[in-house]
Amino acid sequence: MKPTVVIVGRPNVGKSTLFNRLTRSRDALVADMPGLTRDRHYGEGRVGDRPYFLVDTGGFEPVAKEGILHEMAKQTLQAIVEADVILFMVDVRQGLAPQDRNIADLLRKTGRRVLLTVNKAEGMNIGVVTAEFHELGLGQPYAISAAHGEGVHDLIDLALAGFAPEPEQEPAAGHPRIAIIGRPNVGKSTLINSLLGENRVIAFDQPGTTRDSIEVPFERDGGRYTLIDTAGLRRRGQVFESVEKFSVIKTLQSVDQANVVVLVLDAQADISDQDSHIAGYVVEKGRALVVAVNKWDGLDDYRRECVKRDLRRKLGFLGFARFHFISALEGGGLSGLLPSIDDAYRAAMSKLPTPRLTRVLIEAVERQPPPRKGLTRPKLRYAHQGGMNPPLIIIHGNALDAVPEGYRRYLEGRFRQAFSLEGTPLKVQFKTSTNPYLKKV
Repeated sequence: MKPTVVIVGRPNVGKSTLFNRLTRSRDALVADMPGLTRDRHYGEGRVGDRPYFLVDTGGFEPVAKEGILHEMAKQTLQAIVEADVILFMVDVRQGLAPQDRNIADLLRKTGRRVLLTVNKAEGMNIGVVTAEFHELGLGQPYAISAAHGEGVHDLIDLALAGFAPEPEQEPAAGHPRIAIIGRPNVGKSTLINSLLGENRVIAFDQPGTTRDSIEVPFERDGGRYTLIDTAGLRRRGQVFESVEKFSVIKTLQSVDQANVVVLVLDAQADISDQDSHIAGYVVEKGRALVVAVNKWDGLDDYRRECVKRDLRRKLGFLGFARFHFISALEGGGLSGLLPSIDDAYRAAMSKLPTPRLTRVLIEAVERQPPPRKGLTRPKLRYAHQGGMNPPLIIIHGNALDAVPEGYRRYLEGRFRQAFSLEGTPLKVQFKTSTNPYLKKV
């Protein structure tokens, strides 16, 4: 079992910078402002001589009793319970703070192994600047610079000392990466918590609670999944803070890296143009899609019919996707969500045999030939698969630049029906054959 290393400390001491350094990534947002990280953020450690899990946590306020700081503290406490080793980070440039003492008192009671990590110590006399931190009673302070990498390798080697080597395992089979996206405050984090059966990410009645993209691996009925909670996407004109702009970028990156996207809509608010824009981005990227219409339990029959009419009018281009009407808070309607995700993933990753593709193409052409363009009628000869996620079908023939867009959509529908490609966009490309006997000028 891989050991779990958890980074804990008050706000703005450099926890996310160290997380990015140890995972050799930019997965955690970093900015010079407190309270940026709010949820637990997991990653694979890549610095050190053996594999381990790394957990970044939000700024720890143990004495917070309510509000977002209290929710952040609950997330940190849960991470501490899961920890094998805790890196308690303090800021040498700000010195010992009362919050540091509160955190140290709590960590001593956990019984976990704690390494006191003194950050931002580049260019300083280590013995002098770390002296005051001895009074925390957590043993030897270890000076590092997360931003510059000084002392980081030695620190993680010390943290992992004493753990048995990880036995070699067969590489795990692929599994769906599922990005949960939507406008702010539609219930994305609540949906993830309901699927997991625990308060894994902060769900708070305030837009913008989630700022980073949080990956959560889990298993259900023998299937493995990775859920990605993302920041809410506002209209461009409503994004003001630089941190929020970074959050939007992280959300769009999460869509790019996902196999399946769950678009969460708020049934108690109007289906907006922004919802259409978000859905259009997902289709443009070719990602498999499932739509979850949340807060359905709070509507009467008339309002439900109005919402369904708006969905048909504004999201009619998502005819390939399954729609689920759910209550993330109460757990209503969730039973069919994962099966739809599984089906969409299988469709997106389908392998389509060339002989069968060609047979479907010939049958479609016999049923409805492509229209003429002048004296020329396009000739569609054979088809093969050109890629997955989304499935790409390449059709070869002559004069294919004359095939109209409506006929392309007709072929997409025939292929989708023949191969049961529900839940994923499908792309059809035409490639006109060249005449090998045509003399080059």
